[in-house]
Amino acid sequence: MESDLLLARRAALAGATVGMRYFVALAQLPQQLKPDGSVVTAADRAVEAAIREVLAAARPGDAVLGEEEGQTGHGGRRWIVDPIDGTALFVAGDNRWLVLVALEEAGEIVVGVAAVPAQGRIWWAQRGDGAFEADISGSSLTNERRIAVDRDSPDELPGSRLSVIPTDPELSQAEREFVAPLGAVTLAVPWSTHAALLVARGQLDLVVQTRGQVWDYAATSLIVEEAGGCFGGLDGQVRPTPGPALFARSAALHASALRILNPGGDRPTTT
Repeated sequence: MESDLLLARRAALAGATVGMRYFVALAQLPQQLKPDGSVVTAADRAVEAAIREVLAAARPGDAVLGEEEGQTGHGGRRWIVDPIDGTALFVAGDNRWLVLVALEEAGEIVVGVAAVPAQGRIWWAQRGDGAFEADISGSSLTNERRIAVDRDSPDELPGSRLSVIPTDPELSQAEREFVAPLGAVTLAVPWSTHAALLVARGQLDLVVQTRGQVWDYAATSLIVEEAGGCFGGLDGQVRPTPGPALFARSAALHASALRILNPGGDRPTTT
């Protein structure tokens, strides 16, 4: 039987293929607004449907939680899907959007896949087996390589490379104020692909994601952890939960940044 990791990769690539069809035809893409005001398109729904079809055929007894359709099914195994992470980027023609697929067993993320279709790259991890990156070539992968966080730099905030998700134009004033103390003692770095993946690859030290849901964090949190890094919510929760979160290349750097971001120990209000 196909392994969970191979299935997750196949599902993500199926979604990526559908997403790219829409991405190359943005002028004809109908747009709507979700109740919370964020952009949603026919592409989000089509990509999630493609991923669900692959998962249902291979694992019909598993639950699936998707951003667009919510949760279907029950049980100890749950696939978590963000069909287009960064819909605003997608609609703007920005190639940094992702397709995210993860598997949760007994409350723990055990498989995570993050495809960046418009850049032709994919990242993945399976708990205990490390983190990897490859190039997408049609429906297959090439140039597979293992990735790891930067272990050579000192675990000190001054000089650490920091990125913030989302980028500044999309940040609220409250979010800017929340990140500012950490930004004052680190080096701001723009991100060319999802910043958490750059931590896993060794190109960044810290990433603050000021908002997100379980599907935003499930895959990327595992990839960073399996690359040797650290993930956690601002409330101290180490599993993906709604709210702001922090990625770091080391536990020591994560703890130092968390003390600045959340000195009182309570989850901040950033939106």
